[in-house]
Amino acid sequence: MRLLRRPADKPQVHLPAENGSHNTAAQDLLVIGAHGGAGTSTIAALMRPAWDMGSLGHRLGHGRPPLQTKGRPLVVVTRNTVAAARHATNAVTALTDQAIAIAALVIVADGAGPEPRDATARYSLLEGRVRGVVRVPFIPGLRLVDDVAHLDEVPGRVQDALTTIWELAYSRPGN
Repeated sequence: MRLLRRPADKPQVHLPAENGSHNTAAQDLLVIGAHGGAGTSTIAALMRPAWDMGSLGHRLGHGRPPLQTKGRPLVVVTRNTVAAARHATNAVTALTDQAIAIAALVIVADGAGPEPRDATARYSLLEGRVRGVVRVPFIPGLRLVDDVAHLDEVPGRVQDALTTIWELAYSRPGN
């Protein structure tokens, strides 16, 4: 797999130790799905080191914050469908109602076709509630591998999207 280009000013991160333990440094990225099947595991694998937090849905409605970031940047992942946009709206609302900052709303293309207009309209309404919105293009090579780590190459447009996610996660607000 081609290595991900990251901005030069990205903070040093702490990689997993050989024994499998992980240092939960504040630099590690938290990746959570607005719904099941959003592409959370794929984005987390491409953005490593990152914590794949699964789907937000099962964390809602228990009388406690849906997530504790402990100072780590958070990205919310969703597909580019109309139904996914509804789930993304619910996820962003639940997190921001708990004063949890969202570095990026990551919209993952579900195929080679265009994003539905209704989804685009709904996502545009969320732009002011997150630091940034990043669209990750469809990656045809994912259909050919069991594990994202076996991708021969991450396309340039996907690399650019991943770099933008890092910049949103690690730049200071207002920069």
